[in-house]
Amino acid sequence: MHVIVAGADTEGIASAIEEAGHDVAAIDIANQSALDDAGIERAGALVLTDVSQATAVPIAKERNPDVRTVVYARESLPEFVRGQVDLAVDPDLLDPDTVAEELQQ
Repeated sequence: MHVIVAGADTEGIASAIEEAGHDVAAIDIANQSALDDAGIERAGALVLTDVSQATAVPIAKERNPDVRTVVYARESLPEFVRGQVDLAVDPDLLDPDTVAEELQQ
């Protein structure tokens, strides 16, 4: 599966996803142009590590309605995007390997 990891990857989630056998595109800023360049149309998942870039979720869903959206961050999600996120995980609760395994399901 093609997975886009957007935002700073301080927890190593991109590496864990790659080790789980997925193709990963890492981007720093998750705007429409960057998501398009990273292959959002064919992505199976978008993993957002920075909730300040939460507008990426509706953009990703517009470009690819079937993309699974995951937020892997300690901060709370803004209210406007909560209903569009498939999974929100605090890195203090689950390590990157466990989250990567969850993407397989």
